[in-house]
Amino acid sequence: MKLKNLFLAFLIISAFGCKNTKEKSPETEEITTVSQLAPSIDIQPISHATMVLDWEGTILYFDPVGGEEAFAGKKDANIIFVTDIHGDHLNLETLVAVSKENSQIIAPKAVIDQLPENLKKRVTQLDNDQTIEKDGFTITGIPMYNLREEALQFHEKGRGNGYLIEKDDYRVYISGDTEDIPEMRNLKNIDLAFVCMNLPFTMTVESAASAVADFKPTTVIPYHYRGREGFANVDAFEKMVNELAPEVNVKRIDFYPEN
Repeated sequence: MKLKNLFLAFLIISAFGCKNTKEKSPETEEITTVSQLAPSIDIQPISHATMVLDWEGTILYFDPVGGEEAFAGKKDANIIFVTDIHGDHLNLETLVAVSKENSQIIAPKAVIDQLPENLKKRVTQLDNDQTIEKDGFTITGIPMYNLREEALQFHEKGRGNGYLIEKDDYRVYISGDTEDIPEMRNLKNIDLAFVCMNLPFTMTVESAASAVADFKPTTVIPYHYRGREGFANVDAFEKMVNELAPEVNVKRIDFYPEN
């Protein structure tokens, strides 16, 4: 009972004790460790949509941007995922720098079309709704696109990929740049989800929270939450998820350490 009360107190403090402004990134935990999420995964945020997952010793890079220096001290990538062609997801200089001899790249066709020939040799094309096996992982391309009329020009359906990655019955979803599309709402049995929320390019915190409440991942981590007007209100997102789907655990990681 004491532990339960302490946990409730922590939730209350988390919900109301952090303030958010457009000038400063929302307050976050320093790092999400293996023990906080899954016994086999370590999450290393870089910035915005860019991160490294160490999954049982297999190193996964997502949307590497920021130059080689952004990955200083990180283990070399076994698999590199690229979601879309925009500069905050595809940066050729960075991709070339971090792609080592044994690195495999997974990307949709629109990304592959922009790669130099030496990188194309290492790429496996994965399009929406396709599934492949790599290094013991089952990887599925999940559609990512806009729904709002005023945002349709940003991400057309079929061009980019979100990713569903599974190993040993543990399922991780990376949303990429998307709104609260049916393909997200209909996801099942997701253990860990990274969900974007930034205007005008993706979706509102209200739409993100509503979608999360539908597919109910065990844990959701907000990422990709800086837009034209500053940072999305991640505090509000967490509060809404807590109200709509209290069984979902909202975790925070600092994806904007430069702020």
